[in-house]
Amino acid sequence: MEWKASHILVKDRALAERLLRELKQGASFEGLARQHSTCPSKSSGGDLGWFGTGKMVPAFESAVKKIGVGSMSDVVSTQFGYHIVKKTGQR
Repeated sequence: MEWKASHILVKDRALAERLLRELKQGASFEGLARQHSTCPSKSSGGDLGWFGTGKMVPAFESAVKKIGVGSMSDVVSTQFGYHIVKKTGQR
């Protein structure tokens, strides 16, 4: 199984929670990723491309597995910071 996902990565949980609220109110995922994410993927709107099992840290991979295509996760904490994950594909 492979998944395609985008994410917004920030260092502060409060900021991640604020961004998640904005997304739920209709804000652009790609726009917020470009504006706030600390990951190099911000230049592509947070797009991480396709990846398989074991390619991402466990908490991130677990979040991707749990949500449906087109859905967003709650805030996910990893050693890199706080992520909001949007699953964009599965194959």
